[in-house]
Amino acid sequence: MSNDFTAIPIVDIEGLRSGDAAARRRVAAELGHAARNVGFIYVVGHGVSGALFDGLLGAAKTFFAQPLEEKMKVYIGNSTNHRGYVPEGEEVFYGGTKDRKEAYDSSIDLPADDPDYVAGNPLIGPNQWPDLPGFKNAVKSYYTAAFEVGRTLLRGFALAMGEEEGLFEDRLTKPPSQLRLIHYPFNADAKDAMGIGAHTDYEMFTLLHATSTGLEVMNGAGVWIDAPPVPGAYVVNIGDMLELITNGAFIATSHRVRKVSEERYSFPLFFNLDYYAKVEPLPRFVTPENPARPGLYAGEHLFAQTAQIFTYMKARVAAGQVSLPKDHLGLSSFGQEARSRAPAE
Repeated sequence: MSNDFTAIPIVDIEGLRSGDAAARRRVAAELGHAARNVGFIYVVGHGVSGALFDGLLGAAKTFFAQPLEEKMKVYIGNSTNHRGYVPEGEEVFYGGTKDRKEAYDSSIDLPADDPDYVAGNPLIGPNQWPDLPGFKNAVKSYYTAAFEVGRTLLRGFALAMGEEEGLFEDRLTKPPSQLRLIHYPFNADAKDAMGIGAHTDYEMFTLLHATSTGLEVMNGAGVWIDAPPVPGAYVVNIGDMLELITNGAFIATSHRVRKVSEERYSFPLFFNLDYYAKVEPLPRFVTPENPARPGLYAGEHLFAQTAQIFTYMKARVAAGQVSLPKDHLGLSSFGQEARSRAPAE
């Protein structure tokens, strides 16, 4: 593979759960190769049962089938920690593209007396749960299983960097790792055009399950490559924080969703470190020719990017109700898209 790739590699990560250190290193080497040259990976051997995904899909279908007024009872703008229903048009990505989709956003479900939530943290705290039988259990059960896959992958990526497997364990106490339930409605008149605008993901990496085609990724030549679902596999893509930790060695590949006529459901888990985890290039990736990029705090970067995309958050910023972190980055500051813009800036 090279950065003008035309296909996405498949990696079996079952060996990462092995007691055999050599087996874990072999899988880590495959992950590292894909992270350096592609930024997207099909992951199999993850151990998550199909029944958990089916339960999540059923819960999503029930929720999104409700009338708009019912879904708006848990509108994300009613939340102070970015949880709940996202109506169509709420998000506007880099370039001014409004999404043709609706979503439900959740994360680790902390109690209302969590000290960070009480102190006003914008991404930590309780979820807004709709009053639907079985919904909460289906979402939480899937979240728990997918998060454990993410923890396993993170250990593999640490090995791939040449570090100890447990490098990040102390920064996974209550991370704002968001699970999104996304619904793209059926549209018989859909043309071959943009659905979700091109972007990178703001966290360490993303674990995605989707029900149909539409996802595309940008290679190093600026060409969009299809990333259709593979049965039984997660689509895993490198996020901004892994690109930063490796000082650009791992690529946060820009991706987008094309408009398709069929109804589509998508379930990304955005795996992140703790809100206050400092993220900066590891020394082994810093050279005189490739100086260290400025460090960021994982949660602050996520919040800053989110606040520049969501309509309700932009209104809060404009009203002075919340403030963007000092020295925050603009949208699309990582990945192939950012690199392709660099000479003109």
